[in-house]
Amino acid sequence: MKVEAFLFGCIAVFFAGSAVLYGYWSHWDPPGTAALVMAFLMAALITFFCGMQYRRKGRRPQDRSDAEVADGTEPLGFFPAKSPWPVVTALGFAVLSTGVVFGLWLFLIGAGVLARGVLGMVFQYAERGARQED
Repeated sequence: MKVEAFLFGCIAVFFAGSAVLYGYWSHWDPPGTAALVMAFLMAALITFFCGMQYRRKGRRPQDRSDAEVADGTEPLGFFPAKSPWPVVTALGFAVLSTGVVFGLWLFLIGAGVLARGVLGMVFQYAERGARQED
């Protein structure tokens, strides 16, 4: 992750410099400057994430020349078989987006369905970790 953090750090510096130069030359044109500032913030966020992962976990097996293939064969994570919550979330977002066009009442219904779908996905396996510790 060290290489990725450096790469995205360079991209963030490029976008920061571009935002300052573009803003100065365009007399602080709001849309263009805002887009470049947002690009800088997104690259900086990825830089921060990669840097923190490197500090927590150290070098990955892929980054070491003396690593064996077996060093990188750990479980990747938990992937659920099936869940209704992505469909509920997509439906809520569709209704919410339609509500932007047709009215506040439909927007609020969509916001409620979307919130329920997101909360369902977040807390679907909340008790899974507690059951594994027993």
